[in-house]
Amino acid sequence: MVEAICREIELQKGYLPTRTLETIYFGGGTPSLLTQHELAQIFDTIHQFFTVESGAEITLEANPDDISAEKLMIWKPYINRLSIGLQSFYEPYLRFMNRAHNAVESERSVKLAQDYGFNNLTIDLIYGMSQAHLGMVPTVSDEQLWQQDLDKAMALGTPHISAYNLTIEPKTALGHWLKKGKIKPVDEELSARHFGQMVQSLTQAGYEQYEISNFAKNGHYACHNSSYWKRRPYLGVGPSAHSFNGISRQYNVSNNALYLLGIQAKKPVFELEELSVFDQVNDYILTSLRTIWGCDLAVIWDIGKVDLLEEQKVYIEKFLEKNWVEVRSNVLYITEKGKLFADRIASDLFLV
Repeated sequence: MVEAICREIELQKGYLPTRTLETIYFGGGTPSLLTQHELAQIFDTIHQFFTVESGAEITLEANPDDISAEKLMIWKPYINRLSIGLQSFYEPYLRFMNRAHNAVESERSVKLAQDYGFNNLTIDLIYGMSQAHLGMVPTVSDEQLWQQDLDKAMALGTPHISAYNLTIEPKTALGHWLKKGKIKPVDEELSARHFGQMVQSLTQAGYEQYEISNFAKNGHYACHNSSYWKRRPYLGVGPSAHSFNGISRQYNVSNNALYLLGIQAKKPVFELEELSVFDQVNDYILTSLRTIWGCDLAVIWDIGKVDLLEEQKVYIEKFLEKNWVEVRSNVLYITEKGKLFADRIASDLFLV
């Protein structure tokens, strides 16, 4: 697989408009399984066909149970940012979500990474969890349990926190339990309370909510993810990887065997999606509105000669009246009040 990934880097070296890389992200699957030799092999290939900017953000995703002194020593020469999939510091919630790690490992993994010099860290948390999901008789409120997670994350001094609402997908264990009535659906009102609680706690502690689900201290934005929200081209390598060049997207085949066969034949197997002008505008609305940078109306004009304020005048006037959005210097922003309705606002503004 590693050899195929290196081969794909060579085969796709002309995909991006530039051979200079500002970010590299090892995510999806389990990149923490890579050996030192395999990491070196991948980076040797990257440097053979691309120039990596000095100070480029290079991130690796890892679960708490993946992180050990041995692994951190292997990663240190190559990786300057770790993304740790904690989800929670509360043991019953981790068991409920079928996580391989426990609450002790959640905390230990962050401290160990910091001990080995990984100060540019981000951790993932899940909100919207309730004791009702576990069939528990509450001893404290769900808000108190969520606050404990937030307090622990802040106490660890992590400069970046990503927090996502619990979602239950149909073809998962949780989805099966929901269908059988073993657990209750996600409580939207609880999720909204957790969201407000999170925004208040993290912003008071000096974190900036630069994207609806992402909070950074001292400018520690996720540069790689920010490039998605800012409509920057990116190349995805490996099974299931996605790429975007501004006018089209492509999705690598997810089947490992088919992926390997395509690379061996020098014909990567992927599905190509040509993006219409409306697709490009809608994608930009969806991602940009979630950020502190907002939706630049000049960008929409450049994409498709669309005056969004005029085209969607009825919706925008309604959102302005509700104080869900505001317009400043030809940029459309979602307000604090509007953040709870971000997806609805974006979909209403879509061009059809």
